[in-house]
Amino acid sequence: MHQDKGKFSHSHFKFDPTALSVIAGGASTLDQSKLYIQNLEQADAFVKSYGFDYAHEEDLKRLWYFHRRSVVLITEKLKFKIDEIPKEIHNPEHLKDLRNLLVWATHHDDHNIQRWACAMLRCIHVFVHSETDLFSHFAEEIQRQILIPFENAIVHQDKLYLKPRANDEVSKVELHKFQTKPFKTSTSTVIKLLAKPDALAVKVYDKIGVRFVTPTIFDSFQVIRQLVDANLISYPHIMPDQSSNNMYPVDEFLQVCEHLERKHGKEFMMDSEKVDRLLRQQLKVTTNPLIKLFRKDNPYSAIDFRYIKFICRKLIKIAPGLNSTGGQNTKEFSFFYPFEVQIMDRHAYEKMQTGDTDHEAYKNRQIQAAKKRILST
Repeated sequence: MHQDKGKFSHSHFKFDPTALSVIAGGASTLDQSKLYIQNLEQADAFVKSYGFDYAHEEDLKRLWYFHRRSVVLITEKLKFKIDEIPKEIHNPEHLKDLRNLLVWATHHDDHNIQRWACAMLRCIHVFVHSETDLFSHFAEEIQRQILIPFENAIVHQDKLYLKPRANDEVSKVELHKFQTKPFKTSTSTVIKLLAKPDALAVKVYDKIGVRFVTPTIFDSFQVIRQLVDANLISYPHIMPDQSSNNMYPVDEFLQVCEHLERKHGKEFMMDSEKVDRLLRQQLKVTTNPLIKLFRKDNPYSAIDFRYIKFICRKLIKIAPGLNSTGGQNTKEFSFFYPFEVQIMDRHAYEKMQTGDTDHEAYKNRQIQAAKKRILST
């Protein structure tokens, strides 16, 4: 029957609230309380749109792999007991078909099964995104090209130093510690993504990084200068919206340096401890220096964790034949990959090791947030 133009039947007013909330409402898929998939046929179409073919053996193996990873995450990392999870959700023999999770996330007579179907899908979704990126394919080469130049710039003598500029022994910077940040495992990445509502796998920029701990604040700024002078970082590749500096305001730091040069000339020598005292004195006479400090919001990190942090990108070059999936790329290709640099003084580092800034406390706050989020309804 012909429908009059501008007139709509009942079906025209039926929308998928979850799809609309995510696409046009700015909501996260992870925060949706249910799906709108009525049967296996619709589930199969959803899986294909998502990127997997359920009829393809390798795709099916991959999906079951993510299911296993999710069960381990929920029980071992998030500390849920296995008997808290319905066997229809965690046991493949009872689940039988992974597409059932999509149907049950829409509706199940047992609300607990519906709730845990959503929880399992949230975990699987984040695992898929965290383990399907360039890092998962080229982890070794990415780490080699980013970390080795930093490691080669560290000198172990009577003390620890960041290498001086060429033919300039005076410019070497003393370090209290230097650490390469072990690459963030996919499990810790998944917990981070589950804990933070606005986090996306493509925005996890700290899978790899380095940390410089210096004796003083002045030395921390010297590290920055040396990283640029030694071409260890290229500052045009820094992502400004990911930077933090709640250590010391840049403008006030430059004022102190300019004052010292004007007063003493270019050839004067002064130890960094004395410069630090002058820097602290400068803050006492500066009008509200906190305005000029900034920190990227992180609800799970203690507020008194003071440091300079930035995300830089490195152009990674992959030579022919380095395709880790077993294929052969016939020519070199390249891509930018992000890494994190943290710089802090010894006082901040020691404080970080205890109390609310302790790394375990930070992780526990993330875990509690992730536990709450996967079971949100």
